[in-house]
Amino acid sequence: MAGFIPKVYQQQVLESIETYFRACHESPSASVAFNVVTEQLWGRGLAYNPLAGFPADMPYFCLRVPTGGGKTWLAAKSVALVNTHLLRSEYGLILWLVPSKAIREQTLKALKNGQHPYALALREAGAVTVLDLDEAKSVTRATLDTSTTVIVATRQAFQVEDEENRKVYESNGALMHHFDGLDATQRAELLNDGEITPCSLANVLRLRRPFVIVDEAHNSRTELAFDTLAKFRPSGMMELTATPDTERTPSNVLHSVSAAELKAEEMIKLPVVLETEGNWQQCLADAIARRNALQQLADDERRRGGAYLRPVMLIQAEPRRQGIETLDVERVRRELIENHRIPADEVVVATGDERGLEDIDSAYAKGIADERCPVKFVITQRALAEGWDCPFAYVLVSMASLSSATAVEQLLGRVLRQPDARHRAAQALNQSYAFVVSRNFAETAGALRDRLVAGAGFERKEAAEFVAAGRSEQGRLDLAAHPERIVVHPVAINLPEKPDLRVITRPIRDKVSWDEKSKTLTITKPLTVEETAELTKTVTSEPARQAIEQAAEVSRTSAIEFFQTPAEAGERFAVPQLTLRMQGELALFDDVEVLEYRWDLSLYDAVPTHDDLLVLGAAFKIAQGGEIDIDAESGRVVQRFMPDLQRDLGLVYQPEHWDAVRLAAWLCRNLPEATITHAAKQAFVSSWLGRLLDQPGFTLARINQQKFLIRNRIEQRIRALHIAAIKTAYQETLFGDGREERVAVDPVHAFVFNPQAYAPVRDYDGRYGVFEFRKHYHGRIGDFDSREEFECACELDKLAQLGKIKYWIRNLVRREGSSFFLQKADGKFYPDFLCALPGDVVLAVEYKGADRWLAAEDDRLIGGVWEEMSGGRCQFVMVKDKRWDWVEARL
Repeated sequence: MAGFIPKVYQQQVLESIETYFRACHESPSASVAFNVVTEQLWGRGLAYNPLAGFPADMPYFCLRVPTGGGKTWLAAKSVALVNTHLLRSEYGLILWLVPSKAIREQTLKALKNGQHPYALALREAGAVTVLDLDEAKSVTRATLDTSTTVIVATRQAFQVEDEENRKVYESNGALMHHFDGLDATQRAELLNDGEITPCSLANVLRLRRPFVIVDEAHNSRTELAFDTLAKFRPSGMMELTATPDTERTPSNVLHSVSAAELKAEEMIKLPVVLETEGNWQQCLADAIARRNALQQLADDERRRGGAYLRPVMLIQAEPRRQGIETLDVERVRRELIENHRIPADEVVVATGDERGLEDIDSAYAKGIADERCPVKFVITQRALAEGWDCPFAYVLVSMASLSSATAVEQLLGRVLRQPDARHRAAQALNQSYAFVVSRNFAETAGALRDRLVAGAGFERKEAAEFVAAGRSEQGRLDLAAHPERIVVHPVAINLPEKPDLRVITRPIRDKVSWDEKSKTLTITKPLTVEETAELTKTVTSEPARQAIEQAAEVSRTSAIEFFQTPAEAGERFAVPQLTLRMQGELALFDDVEVLEYRWDLSLYDAVPTHDDLLVLGAAFKIAQGGEIDIDAESGRVVQRFMPDLQRDLGLVYQPEHWDAVRLAAWLCRNLPEATITHAAKQAFVSSWLGRLLDQPGFTLARINQQKFLIRNRIEQRIRALHIAAIKTAYQETLFGDGREERVAVDPVHAFVFNPQAYAPVRDYDGRYGVFEFRKHYHGRIGDFDSREEFECACELDKLAQLGKIKYWIRNLVRREGSSFFLQKADGKFYPDFLCALPGDVVLAVEYKGADRWLAAEDDRLIGGVWEEMSGGRCQFVMVKDKRWDWVEARL
C-alpha cells in the first residue's frame, strides 16, 4: 500500500484545487475566482452558485469523480492544500462528513492506519490527529494548536432534532478551556442560548473555522443539511461525488473526471458486457460459464507471474414474498449448490438476516480478496453493506431485472473497480460483466445505462459507449445506444392473407404496418425472436408464417446499417510531436525544464516589491480589525470573507515567536522549488526577510503572523524570475540561429489519440446549432467555446465528406489520451482541431476570435515552428473572421 502512485487525473484534480485556493486570495471574491479558474482550466468560465445561508464569497466547490476514481484519497491529499493555500495556517480543523455509519467506520480505520494510502496522503499536512465525534467532544486546545485535526462524522450527527446529537450544542466541562482569553470579536461570533453562551463543541468549531469535506455529497444536499453546516462558520467547503446536483442547489463543479479517464488510467473495468436471457436458470448458467472462463485466464496469468485474482460473481436475488414464487436467496443458493455442484464454502450470502461477508472479513486478513478465501459467489438481495469493497467482483447477475435502482447502482460500483488499479494482460479481465433475467435486451441496456449515469457518475454518452452486448445478435437490437450512427431500413413483404394485428401487444404493433391495397406488411423496426413468434400468430397459413419469419430475420440483421467512427474502425490517429536534441538523441519536448538555461537565484535582488508591501499591509490592517471597503482603482467592493478568515485564524492559532533565522528556515522548507539549491534559496530568503524587517512597521512578531502570506509572495517572486529565465532559453532554442540542429518534429515521438479514452469535460449539446458530424474520429464531440468554433468544426466535417480530409478530432485540454499540445515557455498550447489528411499529413487548426488574435501570437509562433520542422508532415493554420478558405488552402 505504501507504494501508491497517483494517477495523472488525480494530480490534475489536486492542481485544480490549489489553483482555486490561490485565486480565492487573489480575486475579489470566491465566485470571481471560480469563474477565472474554470476559464483557465477548461477554456470556459463557469457561473458560481453560492450556498443559501452561507457568506456569498465563501470558497465552495465540487469535485465530480465517478465510482472507482479514488474520491477518499483525493480528499485526504487535499488537506495539505487547504492549510497551505486557503487557510495559510500551519494547522487547521477539518470536518469530514460521510453519508453513513459504515462509511464513517471505514474512513476512520483507514485514516488512523499509518500505512494506508489515505493516511499517508493526509500526513502531507504535517502533524495530524484523527477523531470521531465522541472523541472530538473532549478535544483539547493543545491538540488543535499543535496538529491538523480531522473530525470524521456522519452528516446526520449534527442535526439538533436528534436528542443524542444535541450534545454537540450543549456546554461541556471538558471544553471550557477553549473559551479562556477570548476577545470581544470572538465572543460575538459564538452561538448562545438566550443569555448563556455554552462551552460547546459547536462553538469550538465556530472559533476554529473548520474546512468542510463532504464525501458522497449527493446524499447531503438538503436545506436542513446546509443549515446545519452553516452554524459552524466554515472556512470553505469541498464536495466529492459522482453525481453532482445540477438543479435544486447546484454544485460548483471545479473539476470533472470522466469514466473514460478512469478507464484509460486502469482504475475501472470497462466496457460492461451485457447479456440478457429470459430463462433464469440459463442466465445463471451463462454467468457461471463466464466467471469460470475469467478464472482460467486469471490462473494462466498467475502462472506467468501475474498477480493473484479470483473473479467473484455478485448475484442480486429477488425479495421473498408470501404466497408468491420468487427467485429469492435460498432458491438461487440451491441452484448453485445442487444443480451446478458448487461447493457450499464458495457461496456466501449477504442480506439483512445473513451477514456472511462480515464472517469472511473476520476470518481472513484481506477479506474476500485473501488467497485462502474460497468464496466465488456472493448472493445479496437489495444492496451490500456500505463500505464493502471488492475489486475481485467481475460478474453481476440480476434475477430481479433492473427494477431496484439503488441496489443495481451499488452492485455496478462493486464490479467496476479494477484489481490493483492496473490492466491485466487478457483484455477480458479488463471488462465487467452483467447478466440480467430479461427478454428485452434494448430495454435492459437502456436501464443499465441509466444506472451508470444516475449512480456511477458517467456522462450519458459515455454510458452509451461503455455498455456493450455480449452477443452480436443482441447488439444489433441495441438501437438506442447510438441512434445517430444507425440506419434501420424497413422490410416489406407481400402476404397471402391479412394479419390480425389486434391480437398482438402494442409494442409489437408499433413496429409493423399493413397496407390493405398492396397486401404488404412492413416491418419498420427490428423484431426479436420472441416478437416474431407473436407476430406469426396473426396469420393462419404456413406460407404467411414463413414469410414473416424470414422478413423478421432480415429486420434484425441486414436491414440494420451501422456507421462506425474511425476510432471504432481501428484507425490509428498519430500526430508527430516537437522534440529537442539532447545529448545526441531526440527527446520529446513536453517540459520547459529540459531546456538548457542559466538559472542562478543569486543574480537577482532579494527585495520585497512595492506590491508585496501593499499586500502585506492590507492583510495586516484587516487582521487588526481595520476596514478596506472599496478598491480605488476598480471601484469594486473588496471581499471580506478571506481577510476575516485570516483574522479569525490568527486569533486562535497564535503565531510562533521565531527569530529571523528560524523564520528563514521555515520558509525554505515550505518553498517547493526543485530547480534551485538549498543554499541559493536560503540566501535569497534571508536577504528578502532582512530587507522586509528594514521597512517601517514590519517587526518579527508581525512577520511571524504573516509567514504564510510571505511564503506565497516569495514563491511568486521566485517563480516569476524562473519563468523569465526559461523564456530567454525558450526563445533562443526554438527561434534562434541554428535551430535545425536542436529542434525536430519526429514521427517516432508521436502522440496517439486513445480510441477508447476520449473524455470531454462537456459534450457538445447542440446549443450553437444542429449538424450531423460524420467524420469526427470519435462518436462523442467535446463542446465548443464559441459559435465560430462550432462553425469551424462544421466546415472541417464538410471538407472531410468531400474527401479532402480523412477525419478530424476536437482536441481536448488536459485530458490523458485525448490532448495533443505544443509546449510554450509559460504553458501548453492545445490546438482546437487536428485533421488527418490523405498522404499521412496532419493539419492543426486553431480558431481565434478577433478579440483574442493579438494575444495568440505565441500560439502562432510555436505552431509555425511545428509545421516548419516537420518536413511537410504537419501543417498549422490559425483562422479568424470565418476565413475557412485559409483551411482549404492547406489541403
